[in-house]
Amino acid sequence: MKRKTFITLSSTLMASSLIKPLEGLAQNKKLKNWSGNLEYSTKNIFYPTSVEEVQKLVTKHERFKALGTRHCFNRIADSKYNLIALTEMNKVVSLDAAARTVTVEGGIKYGVLAPYLDKKGFALHNLASLPHISVAGSITTATHGSGTGNGNLATAVTGLEMVTPDGNIVHLTKNKDGDNFLASVVSLGALGLITKVTLQVEPTYQVSQRVYVKLPLAQLKENFDKIVSAGYSVSLFTDWQSETINEVWIKRRVDNGTNNTAEEEFFEAKAATKNLHPIVELSAVNCTEQMGVPGKWYERLPHFKMGFTPSSGVELQSEFFIPQRNAVDAILAIQRLGKQIGRHLFISEIRTIAADKFWMSPCRDQASVAIHFTWKQEWEAVRKLLPIIEKELEPYKVRPHWGKLFTMSPQVLASRYEKLDDFKKMIAMYDPKGKMQNDFLNTNIFGRIN
Repeated sequence: MKRKTFITLSSTLMASSLIKPLEGLAQNKKLKNWSGNLEYSTKNIFYPTSVEEVQKLVTKHERFKALGTRHCFNRIADSKYNLIALTEMNKVVSLDAAARTVTVEGGIKYGVLAPYLDKKGFALHNLASLPHISVAGSITTATHGSGTGNGNLATAVTGLEMVTPDGNIVHLTKNKDGDNFLASVVSLGALGLITKVTLQVEPTYQVSQRVYVKLPLAQLKENFDKIVSAGYSVSLFTDWQSETINEVWIKRRVDNGTNNTAEEEFFEAKAATKNLHPIVELSAVNCTEQMGVPGKWYERLPHFKMGFTPSSGVELQSEFFIPQRNAVDAILAIQRLGKQIGRHLFISEIRTIAADKFWMSPCRDQASVAIHFTWKQEWEAVRKLLPIIEKELEPYKVRPHWGKLFTMSPQVLASRYEKLDDFKKMIAMYDPKGKMQNDFLNTNIFGRIN
């Protein structure tokens, strides 16, 4: 998606009416997702601006799904009937400096929230690679950044407000609601519409970012844990076409005058001499500042700037999580597929994520490594490659990213999530009439093959 197109879509959403359904952004067309690979199945799209309007909508309609910033690559947020988009519910509700929490409406984007927090002297513990995504949508699918000590974005949640399919309002907190809370934060859009989220914040900080090129794979084999823990957030980019990792992005917190001296080598990788894009053929103008120049946390933790198109724009994405203890073996398994993967791939990214306790999180109870694939928009080829990749990662009990492309069977998914039966019971409690169920949930959660 080109920058002009992205800005046009964003502006149109902001101008949408209160509760009236808009047909394809006033173009009488169905909406598409961010990269254009998926067209949503209905023109009935509602843009409420208040919790009361959300309650009226869910009470009125027998079937619906919540829609965020449309960054999912599969049909997890699709509906054949009605979509309720929370893009207009995008404000900061309150900031509690004493408790170090901020409460926001679910539709707010991280790229909007972060500058607000920074001006108030606060920050979030981490951000994803792009700031264009909404808070509610991100936590629902366990979206993450990187860092061996950093949990995914959902781990910052201390409370949420949710409108359940019967129109009731439920308030849940981390300290009081135990399993209900752990089921409802990473909820895959199955329990209700998340209208408000309370996030833990901390004092603001600065980050510097350096990039190193051509890290020998031999060094990665011998020193994986040292490499991925060399910064607050570390990302490895590879195209699987050589015995080197193309780029290593190291983001370090710059607190209290920390020494920020440049290292010319990093495990034999050489320091970049200019800003780089993860996809080497693309200009780095869209990327956050590198070269070790300290900057605000929200201007360094993402890879891409808010005002620009992230990644390539026209792409497909898959991502698979494996325990960090199996990372090297899993990476080498994918490396052996390099020739099959190469012609269909833009780039892969390898990141670390700390363990959490959310029932449906891919990082539940395990420090994880995520292997991400940014594919060319060649779905037929990618569809054939995914089962091959999933088979190679099978020995490591691989879990897919819920918002990206995968082909794992419902039976395999069920074996990966020990709380799945409890989660289905929670769905039955919150949504007994199945108002928020769709083909994705029916297949991947309930195992009903359409």
